[in-house]
Amino acid sequence: MADIIQLLPDSIANQIAAGEVIQRPASVVKELMENSIDAGSTSIKLVVKDAGKTLIQVIDNGSGMSETDARMAFERHATSKIREANDLFEIRTMGFRGEAMASIAAIAQVEMRTRQAKNDLGTRITVEASEIKTHEPCQCVVGTTTSVKNLFFNVPVRRNFLKSNTVEMRYIIDEFQRIALAHSDVFFSLHHNGKEVLHLPSGNLRQRVVGILGKNYNQKLVPIDEETDVVRIIGYVGKPEFARKKRSDQYFFVNTRFIKSGYLHHAVMGAFEELLPKGTHPLYVIFIEIDPSKIDINVHPTKQEIKFDDERLIYNYLRVAVRHALGQYNVSPVLDFDQETFMTRQAQMEAQQQKAASQPSKGSKIADFAGGNMTSPREKSNLKNWQKLYEGIEAFDPPTPSENTDDDTQTEAITIESNLEMDDSGGSFSKLTKQPYQVHQRYIISSIKSGFMLIDQQAAHERILYEKYLHNLNEGATATQHQLFAKTMNLSVADAMILKEILPQVNQLGFDVQEFGNETFVIHGAPPEIKSGEEEQSIEILIEQYRENVDLKLDIRENVARCMARSASIKHGQSLTPLEMQSIIDELFACEIPYQSPRGTNCFITFDLEELAKQF
Repeated sequence: MADIIQLLPDSIANQIAAGEVIQRPASVVKELMENSIDAGSTSIKLVVKDAGKTLIQVIDNGSGMSETDARMAFERHATSKIREANDLFEIRTMGFRGEAMASIAAIAQVEMRTRQAKNDLGTRITVEASEIKTHEPCQCVVGTTTSVKNLFFNVPVRRNFLKSNTVEMRYIIDEFQRIALAHSDVFFSLHHNGKEVLHLPSGNLRQRVVGILGKNYNQKLVPIDEETDVVRIIGYVGKPEFARKKRSDQYFFVNTRFIKSGYLHHAVMGAFEELLPKGTHPLYVIFIEIDPSKIDINVHPTKQEIKFDDERLIYNYLRVAVRHALGQYNVSPVLDFDQETFMTRQAQMEAQQQKAASQPSKGSKIADFAGGNMTSPREKSNLKNWQKLYEGIEAFDPPTPSENTDDDTQTEAITIESNLEMDDSGGSFSKLTKQPYQVHQRYIISSIKSGFMLIDQQAAHERILYEKYLHNLNEGATATQHQLFAKTMNLSVADAMILKEILPQVNQLGFDVQEFGNETFVIHGAPPEIKSGEEEQSIEILIEQYRENVDLKLDIRENVARCMARSASIKHGQSLTPLEMQSIIDELFACEIPYQSPRGTNCFITFDLEELAKQF
């Protein structure tokens, strides 16, 4: 039988390797910028065109390469970072495998110009599909300039799988920001289609964090600086009151290498226990410095996963360090938050005392409890529980209970009596009105002939607003509620790019938002559905939702309408009047598709009386 195993040509082997190392333009940006960092550069400039699909160019002032090294850089497994197997456990550089340049050259047209300070002339090399086209001396500045053109030109299937320019540019910005955060002593600049997007002078870590995330982040940061015999933990966490629903502003670095770790994230969240509202996440930029021999970074092609010798120890150190930082800067202990909540509720109780003074039974219990001298945490907790139990009792005057009527019977009688309406046409009898009512401030129950409907108030309102906004985008602008005083909003570079892209559609939905330069916007007005004071928050939620939906490849109008509906809709936990509930029901069934929300969840489900009867 003939031999069937053969050695693959280098060009094919490089393309296979490129499939793991180079997934999109952002992967090229990461590899080239890490090479510049390893070369000792103090200034790095990134230039991209068409979100990296046409051009990715990295210009640095590092040590440069000799003529031989420049040629060897494009060979597989050629590296200056390691010499033997034991070096894998003492890695202090960003790159070490020697695969990146060979992989890039296999799927793009690459030009490199490089010169060392001791040489008068540099070297110019061009490579296309792993084939060296040019290798010659040239005039150039000290350092290295690498240009990658027409990425995936010889792998059209991979090129077709790339996302829109907005999405790919967001990935590039993410990689750029991670490297820039890890090296605050290096100057970085990012240019896209001839326009400078980011300009980051060298400075300290706080200046770099503010330069990337936005000027308004300066007041949100709490510094961390803890050192032990095993590890040093430095960086910043955000104050709890500035926590957001998205997790985008969260960074871990181990020996200046960006990593992703759900385990370490859990440690940080544990330090914020009882300090954050449910469903929110803090920002953090945390650096862990540890002996390289205590970690293994060679576990994933992207090198964003790390194994520690003792993960539990690092977990505990990190949690204690964050908790200590919060306490040291008067963010923790929890008493700060409890006191604010207690004072707010105590003020509410004092306002209720006047209404409850004439009420027997339950009302007097609240008044008596609120009037005591409560100093212990247990007494404060009891007050919260009492108030929650009897919340809203001042909304009606209960009848005087008879000797044979217990509290449950009395409550039922009040509910029925409040739903009774005299029908004067009959003259002598009353009838029940089919008025909707709310359950747990989340669902609406409405009677139908065969039984009843259970309506998700948020999903239903999202469907209503989605169809309304989509109609406005297709037919014309909606009403705008202008503000007496304009509000200024500062965004990160990535968020600002998204808002600029969708700004015409956002304004067509009723906003009046104008660019003010760089990443600053001015809000002059908002749709009537947006409550006063929530304009900036609504736009931030809209941007977040749009970013999450971009991968769905929706039309920009449909995407904006969906995100705006999610942002402006009635949320779970919001109390509604019977009139508001009935309005939602009427508008929902006037929609083209009343059954599902824009997210695909059910707006309502029905319960048949006959099926319910079988349950009993």
